[in-house]
Amino acid sequence: MSDANHLQPDYWSLATMQLAQTDAVMAELIARFPNVQLQSRGDAFETLARAITGQQISIKAADTIWQRLRNLSAVTPADIAAQSVADLRACGYSQRKVEYLHDLARHFVTGLVTPDSWNAMTDAEIIASLTQIRGIGQWSAEMFLMFNLLRPDVLPVDDIGLQRAIALHYPHTLPHSKARLRLHGELWRPWRSVATWYLWRSLDPVQVAY
Repeated sequence: MSDANHLQPDYWSLATMQLAQTDAVMAELIARFPNVQLQSRGDAFETLARAITGQQISIKAADTIWQRLRNLSAVTPADIAAQSVADLRACGYSQRKVEYLHDLARHFVTGLVTPDSWNAMTDAEIIASLTQIRGIGQWSAEMFLMFNLLRPDVLPVDDIGLQRAIALHYPHTLPHSKARLRLHGELWRPWRSVATWYLWRSLDPVQVAY
């Protein structure tokens, strides 16, 4: 990775160069969005807690609830584990999301999730670990790999934005089954996260952070 203060991937220049050389669509998108790239918030627990907070509600609503949580407590595993159901509900969380937050905190506090070991783990191993947490599914785990760990070769085929962008830029891939998306994504190895990021930008220039 690049300097920890920036939390940006150090592979970006190489990835964009190789993608542009192998894919004309990527070359055009990379030229359209210069000087921008994936960025990580850094803290694993906070990233996952934010992901749970934002599930199935608007960005504005999620930001409001998140700010209430920050006003209530430090967002650490121990602090969130210590919060009562009533206090978390008062922030705007549903009963189910309170259960998700408490389960997330439990996994970190008890060592069921061990961030220090992730560097030695494959993407699939990390996904298998994270999806043991209530409220964290395949897509959320893939977003975590991309946006927190800055893993370079994630292709989130369940993502609606990615599906839409591939349909727009690669109409020959019809029908857009997940198997066809995975097959098409082989063109971008080992930089499928980077290709996905540029395809998202083609639909919405505003960068997303998790």
